[in-house]
Amino acid sequence: MYRTGHVGAALAAYAPVGFGLAAFAGLELAAGAAAVVVWTAMVPDLDTQIPFVNHRGITHTVWFALAVGVAFGLVGGAVGLESGPVVVLALAALAFVLGAGTVVSHLLADVITPMGIRPYAPVRDDHYTLDLVKAANPIANYALLVAGGAVAGIAVLAGAVVGG
Repeated sequence: MYRTGHVGAALAAYAPVGFGLAAFAGLELAAGAAAVVVWTAMVPDLDTQIPFVNHRGITHTVWFALAVGVAFGLVGGAVGLESGPVVVLALAALAFVLGAGTVVSHLLADVITPMGIRPYAPVRDDHYTLDLVKAANPIANYALLVAGGAVAGIAVLAGAVVGG
């Protein structure tokens, strides 16, 4: 998929988190987390800019998702250092979920293309594809964007109502 499709997939995956944040922590944190998700939706495709790294190689694996989650978690925990251990753990957990979840959403969006992914490489060489649409399909990309934006928006608004 292209950026529009990946942003939509990331927002759709973020929706349950956005609901919880809006309900229990407020709209500001929910909006900030959504911005992080949108901004990082294309992180796995950095492989196209790194020499000697194959596209949809190591950056399109669960191992990369875990690594990004850990990196985000460390940053999130560091942000809360002056606020006590509960805040450190909460921000670290939230950041881990945002980082790992965004990469996983990217993988899920790529699995619908004919090229597919090998999410467990190099441990296992299983190849997954649903072969539904080409990555360059503008209708599929914009449909993902609209659907993901709508789902995330509704979830955050519902969370704000519940959290009242």
